[in-house]
Amino acid sequence: MINVVAAVICNEDNKILIAQRNLKKSQGGLWEFPGGKIELGETREHAIIREIKEEMNIEIEVEKYLAEKVFEYPEKTINLIALKCKIINGKITLNEHEDAKWINKNELTNYNFAPADRFIIKKLRRSE
Repeated sequence: MINVVAAVICNEDNKILIAQRNLKKSQGGLWEFPGGKIELGETREHAIIREIKEEMNIEIEVEKYLAEKVFEYPEKTINLIALKCKIINGKITLNEHEDAKWINKNELTNYNFAPADRFIIKKLRRSE
């Protein structure tokens, strides 16, 4: 099983950052909460901070754990861990993604998300 972290990054206007997956990668064009694999010896907090720095060139701070769920794809099984975060420094530069948007929570269902990320949307909508 592959442990993967996803950042639910909120700004001061309570908008959430979503990112469109690279068209050349698996599930290309779908939307996601940015993040990536936890490397050997890393905590989930260190992994998400590293991944967001690599992918978007911003520094974030983890505020709290939100949820996690195991997903079985035909080629792999992942445990997706969602963490609520905020930006503490930097301006977003897309190094991995096609696009990124700040949206309201009620707009999340307007985007075609990667299957594993959909449980995060349900969790966020339940917390309204």
